[in-house]
Order: sequence, then structure tokens, then C-alpha cells
Amino acid sequence: MHVSFFRYMVAIAAAASVQSFSTVPINQRNVMTHPQPKQMLSMSTTADDTSTSADPDLTESGLLKRDRYVATNRFSVRPGKGAKFEKRWATRKSRLATLEGFKYFHLMRRVTLNEDGTNTYAGGDDSESSQGNYVSFTIWEKKSHFSAWRKGEAFKEAHGGTSIGAFVSTMVSSALVLKGAPRPAFYDGLLLQSTTPSADMLPDIVDGWREVEADGVNVLPAECFIACNQFFVSPENAAAFEKRWADRESKLKECDGFVAFSMLRRDISGNKGHGTVPISDKEPSYQSTTIWKDRASFDKWREGSAFKKAHGQAASGDKPSEQKQPPAPLWSKPPEPVFYEGTLVISGEEG
Repeated sequence: MHVSFFRYMVAIAAAASVQSFSTVPINQRNVMTHPQPKQMLSMSTTADDTSTSADPDLTESGLLKRDRYVATNRFSVRPGKGAKFEKRWATRKSRLATLEGFKYFHLMRRVTLNEDGTNTYAGGDDSESSQGNYVSFTIWEKKSHFSAWRKGEAFKEAHGGTSIGAFVSTMVSSALVLKGAPRPAFYDGLLLQSTTPSADMLPDIVDGWREVEADGVNVLPAECFIACNQFFVSPENAAAFEKRWADRESKLKECDGFVAFSMLRRDISGNKGHGTVPISDKEPSYQSTTIWKDRASFDKWREGSAFKKAHGQAASGDKPSEQKQPPAPLWSKPPEPVFYEGTLVISGEEG
């Protein structure tokens, strides 16, 4: 068994046996654009964003206060094991939706986009996929709500830590499906935009978790499409990067199929415990994350006027001389887009 994976699972067991987006008015601006960093190191706010800044929307360091807190875990699933991995998630014991502060969850599988409008699953057999072809994505109202879950009984149940036998079973089955240990990453969610789902769009929840058919042979149906853009921003450019995004005009909420948007800022203060590892300059310090109903909704937005306006492109009929020059980049290297299909969606009534 891989040593790092074993150590990760032991850390989970120890946490289980021993043992964080504040509600700030939502900034209505933002979309999937491209404002630029130097060498990546992350920045984050502290606690739940108390501040003596003159601007009530900013922290003392001049960064935006978080709207929500986002916890993710990245998994390198072995080739051909995607369906088995999804079945384990579908059939796991969890009461996530019943917990205080829980807002949203989905499991993401990484895909490449084909020109015919279809997606191809990135099956874990190339260098990019091996960095994480599946990601669990959970939104909490506050960081403190996430911390309470991580230290509580619900965490033990979800990670097989209710007994030594359950832990060993989880460890062995995980080793057969995963390549190496999962890699947690935590974020401050900024500039949140979301829609309120209609009653018929809310999935059925049983005791805090989804009840779906999973055979371990076929992957689960896609329930949403997620478009991400990774930004490598240095700490000295962080405030300017965030301001540029906050000042943008967004019409995402007017787009058919739009579900939610947030700019995620890596929280290095959460980079301890639960299997976390030091953050390298190869990892983004910011990531825009837009959730769509499906790939078709994303394509319609990307081909429409809202996308062109957000990305500084002239609408038809505009003269080139009237176009503004794009601002200087704030990143150290070009943004890197990543796309996912989402399944096992769990959403609060307010979205």
C-alpha cells in the first residue's frame, strides 16, 4: 500500500478518534474573465473576517471578505475505476445536508470538451488527470461551520472512523481505487452569485444524503457542468486582482442555465491537518468557479454577448478604435481552464 496514502488514512483515523464565506451582502459583480500573479503563495482572511478596515467589504489587508467557505478534496482515481469510486460516494453514510451551515455539495469528475458539444471523462491516465480527476466540493456558510463538521461525529461516519474495522475496510477499498492520498484544498468564496432553485430542481435527500442507484459499472448521470479558471496570483497583486474582479460588470444571472459563481481564494490558514500538504507554486492561488445546469448552457453563454463584454471583446458593429486596451495582467502565467461534470448534487432551498 502506498505509504503517503496510508499516512493520510491514519491521519483521518486520528482526527476521527480525537476529535472553516461569512454572511456578507452579496456583491452582484463577476464572471469568468481574466484579470494576472508572480510566484504563487496564497492569501487568506482570518477567523470569520472581522476587520477594522475603513471599507466594510474589505479586511485589514485590503482583501475582500469571504461570502462562504469552500472545502474540496482532490482524488486521483485509477483508470477504469471511476464508476466504482462514484458508487462509494453514492452509498456512503452521511448526514451532510442536515448539518448547521451546510449550503451545497457536488462530486466533480474532470472532463475534456469535444467540439461536438460532448464531454470526455479524464480517466486518470495522463499527467493532468493524475493531479486530481475527481473533486469533492462543499460550500459552508462559515469556516466555523466547516470546522465543527470536521471535528464532529458526522465526519467520523463519512470517513469510516466509527470503528477500527470500518476504518480498515475504508482504507483497503480506497487503496484499490485511488492513486495516492487525496489532497484537500480550502478556499474563501468571494463575489458569490447564485440563483434560487425551483422546488422541482431540488434533489431528494434521505437523512442528509442523496439516494441514487449506482452499480459501480457505469458512471452516474451528470447533474451540472462546472467551468473553472485557475489563476496564479502573487500576494502583492492579490488586492488589485480582487478589485478588478469586483469592479467587473456581470450578467451571469440573466443567462439561461446559470446556477452559481464564486471566485475562490486559497486559504493557507486551513492548510494543516486532514491530510493537507504544503502549497507549491504549481497550484493556483485563485480559481473562478461557475456552475451551469449543463454543458449546453455554458456553451450558449460563451458564444453570447455577455461573455464578449465580460472579456473585453467588442460587440458586432463596434469600431476597433472604440475598444479599450485590456489592463495589464496580474498573474505570473496565463490562467488554466478546467472543466468538470457534477453529480450527487445537494443544495439548500435558497441555492
